[in-house]
This record gives sequence, C-alpha cells and structure tokens, in this order.
Amino acid sequence: MGLHHVGHVVGDMEGAARLYRRLGFTVAPPAYPVLPGVEQPFGVANAHVYLADGFVELVAVLDGVPGEARPIPLRVPEDRLPGLVAAIRAASAAIAGFLERFQGLHIVIADTSDLDAVAARLTADGVGHSGVHAIQRPVETATGTAMEPARYLEISGPLPEGRIGFAENGPDSAALPVEHANGATGLLECVLCVADQEADQEGDREADQAASQGGDQGGEQRAGREVGAVRRRYDGWAGVRIVPASALPGLLPGERPPALPAFVAYAVSVRDLAATERFLSGNGVPIGKTGSGEIFVPAEAALGTAIIFRQES
Repeated sequence: MGLHHVGHVVGDMEGAARLYRRLGFTVAPPAYPVLPGVEQPFGVANAHVYLADGFVELVAVLDGVPGEARPIPLRVPEDRLPGLVAAIRAASAAIAGFLERFQGLHIVIADTSDLDAVAARLTADGVGHSGVHAIQRPVETATGTAMEPARYLEISGPLPEGRIGFAENGPDSAALPVEHANGATGLLECVLCVADQEADQEGDREADQAASQGGDQGGEQRAGREVGAVRRRYDGWAGVRIVPASALPGLLPGERPPALPAFVAYAVSVRDLAATERFLSGNGVPIGKTGSGEIFVPAEAALGTAIIFRQES
C-alpha cells in the first residue's frame, strides 16, 4: 500500500503552478468543480502533477470565479445533489482552515486495490471514517481530459494534520504518461512530524533496524510506530514516515515543523538524481541534502513543504 496522492494547499494557485514548473514539474491546467443548479463556483480549485505512480495536487480556496481555471462539471443524481453540495462546502471550509494554520501539505490519500476491505478494517479497529464514496476524477488522455471512476473514503475528523483517507482507482485507465523536466517518476512517501512525547522511540529503533536489514517491513513499521490516536490512523501505511520533532533536523537539516502534528515533506523518485540536481541548480532553486545524502528543496522555497528527490531503484 503506497500513496495515491498528496495535496499541497497554497494561497495562490497561479504562483504555485509557476513555482512547480520552475522545479521541473509538468503542471496540468487548474480546474474547479461545478454542479447543476449552482450558479456560482464554490469550493476549491486544484491542479495536478501526474506521476507514473501517484500525483501531487495543488489546492487553493476559490475566491469568486477563478481566472485561468477550467470548470469540471460533476454529474450526480438529483437526489444526491444536496449531499454533494454540503460535502464540497465542508471540504472547502476545512481546506481554508488548513491554509490559516499554514501553507503546505495537508492532504494525504493512500492507494488501495480493495477499498471495501480497508473500510471494514478501519471499522473493526474503531477508526471512524466517511464510508465509501464513488466519484470521477479528471485525467489527461490522448483525446483530452476525461473523467474516470474512482472510489474513496476519508478518516473522520477534524484532524489537525489535514484530510486523510484511502482511494481506489478504476481497473483500466486511459491516462497518458507525463514527462517532467526534473526527471520525476513517482510519488514515494510523505513525512509526518509529531511531538516527541507522542513517538514510540523503541518502535523507531526496531523499524530502523528492520529497514537496515532490507525488505519492505521497515516502511510499514515506521508507519505504525505512533501511540494513541495518531498510530491508529496510520497503522500499516507504508507511504507515511512518522518522525518525532527532535529527529527532523537529522532527516531534513534546517527544517522546522510549522505546527505539531504536521506533514512537513514529501518525496518523489527521479530517473537520474545528479541530473535533477543540475536542473534545479540551473534554475536557481535552493537545494539541501538530507541526512542520507538525498537532495531536497527546503520548505521555505517550496511554499511550506520540503520536496525530497530520491534516485529511483
């Protein structure tokens, strides 16, 4: 189980798209949902950075009619329209609250091939969730933008770190592969920073030891090494690395969490790390080195979230 996508909440969509293009990402045109019978656009606008595995979503709260953003009509049975309107308004209010907390990463959705089984496991573990919803998501195809079926659920909130959930794509996708100037190929993980007193240090040591011995167990153990409510939310998530605040400087030198808990970074794979570093340096992008020697763009230079670039295996 990896990441389906992460959401970077920003104050200025056009400025965020320019920054991501400077970082070497290909950014799809921004879009916003419209519903039948609702005259004014509402909710949020988003723009996607599609990767071979997962995607990054840029999200901005709408303020009136967006400039270059395109409308995406949502088709929904008439009897379900009021519920969808309420859900979008609630999501918009939540995202506005995230932005007030800080600009940065606030949405993390795990990928799964069996959403019903995930829902059943969460229920059995006493973790509240929204239930399974069927939606359509925009993808870029050979004939233009198409809407493809997807299913998702969200863990019940409000949660201080953001919107957390699981998604299941349809079995067949016509989405085209997207090339990125920085060589990015996939979404690997995100970093959740928590207060030291919430971290299970013994679990950290066991997970790091397992990781050093090879295999995939280390990531899964790291994802479940929190105690209490945070651990219950992320137990079994191989795409989330949980780091106590005191350990963050060792992972990302110079970085400080804007709040606790908070998602402070995400990582993407690249075809050639040296080429990516040359590209970023050539564009005047500040670069740091992680504790393990990877490169990252500091949060201060990337609208509140550090972006780690890792050589693909």
